[in-house]
Amino acid sequence: MAKTGTTTQGLRAAIERSGYYPALVAEAVEAAVGGEPVASYLVHQETTFDSNEVRRHVTVLVLTGTRFIVSHTDEQAADTTSPAPYATTSTESVKLERISSVVLSRVVANPESYTPGSLPREAVLTIGWGAVSRIDLEPASCGDPNCEADHGYTGSTTADDLSLRVSEAGDGPDTVRQALGFAQALAEATAATVTSH
Repeated sequence: MAKTGTTTQGLRAAIERSGYYPALVAEAVEAAVGGEPVASYLVHQETTFDSNEVRRHVTVLVLTGTRFIVSHTDEQAADTTSPAPYATTSTESVKLERISSVVLSRVVANPESYTPGSLPREAVLTIGWGAVSRIDLEPASCGDPNCEADHGYTGSTTADDLSLRVSEAGDGPDTVRQALGFAQALAEATAATVTSH
């Protein structure tokens, strides 16, 4: 379930509608936002199945005039550190000028009959700001299939601090539409910070 909007009251209402520890999630997000007006937000809850357990996770993305805020809350089963189930919540606040990329990948069914304005089947929003980088390495080779020499390694680095996937089948068309709207608002905000410096 994802909700998007533009007011602090709307953000609180969306967190409450998600039904996922709303008092805990709202307190963490509101503390991170502080007194800044909310320009846009997205609340996305997902449920995963891990062996015999059902786990829930909520991600809240908030855009203010100067920052991008991301909050994650997860529930955990009782373990050696806690005899009772517990939840962990974290927030990160990133200045808009630090965001290096906003990537929106769209999956479209039947592209030969696509009409502008149609919703994609799914969308993946990937945001990078340099906190996490991934290095993918593989052995390098030459064009000779009989060559046994060591050519070292080749690879690439990618920054993908956050990746959020929504689909029409799993989350509904409104969620896909809301994710697209948040992605556009964030992309516009980061473009505006580049032109203002």
